[in-house]
Amino acid sequence: MARETLNREQIVRAAIELLDAEGIDGLSMRKLGQKLGSAATAMYWHVGNKENLLVLAADEVWSEVRLPDVPAVGWRTAARELMYAARELCDRHRWLVRVITTYVGYSDGMARFQECAYETFETAGFRDADLDWAVSTPFMFVTGLAFMTSTEAAEVKERASRNPAAQSEEEAAVVAQAQAIAAKYPRLAASGEAQARRGESFSEQVDEVFAFGVRTILDGLEARLGARSDSV
Repeated sequence: MARETLNREQIVRAAIELLDAEGIDGLSMRKLGQKLGSAATAMYWHVGNKENLLVLAADEVWSEVRLPDVPAVGWRTAARELMYAARELCDRHRWLVRVITTYVGYSDGMARFQECAYETFETAGFRDADLDWAVSTPFMFVTGLAFMTSTEAAEVKERASRNPAAQSEEEAAVVAQAQAIAAKYPRLAASGEAQARRGESFSEQVDEVFAFGVRTILDGLEARLGARSDSV
C-alpha cells in the first residue's frame, strides 16, 4: 500500500489492532508498516512518532464509550454507567491505562468522557473543588484497578486460579512462595482459605471488588452531599 493511499485513520485503526494483540511494547512503525503493506517512513509521515500515535489511538478508542443521558437516568445511575464503561474500555484495550498514566497527551475523546462526568456530579450537587474531587475519585479507582489487572502478575494469578496445571514451573514456584509468605499472617491466611472455598477465579474476585468499590464510592459521595445539606 503506497503512502498516498494511506490516511491517518487507517493507520490509527491498524495500530489499535496491533496494540490489542501485542501491547505497547509490540507496537513499532516497522510492524505497523508491514501490517499495512507500506514503509515505516510512511507511518512517521502521517502520524509523527510512536508517542503521538499512542495518543491518537487512545483518542479513537474513547469514542467507543456510550455516554449516559444524565438528566434522564439521574446522577447516580449515570456515574455507575460511566465507571463500568471506563472499566470495560480498559479491559478491551488493556494498553489504554498505560497510555493514560504514562504518556503526555490529551484528546477530544477523553475530554468528551470527562465532560459527561462533570455534568453527572454537577447534577448531583457538587460544586467548585468538591466537583473536581467527585469527578476524579471514581476514575482514580477505575484506572488503578485496570492497571493492577493488566499486569503480567495478574495473568499469573488468573491462570493459577483457573487451571494450576497450565502454569509453568516458574509461575507455580512464585505462587507457592506467595502462599507460604501469606500463611505466616493469620488474616491473610484466613482470607486466602475463604477465597479458595468460594472457588472463584482471580477475574471473578476482581469483578466483586469492582462492584463493591463502585457502590462504596457512590454511597460515600451521596452521604457527603447529604451531610452538607443537613448542615445548611
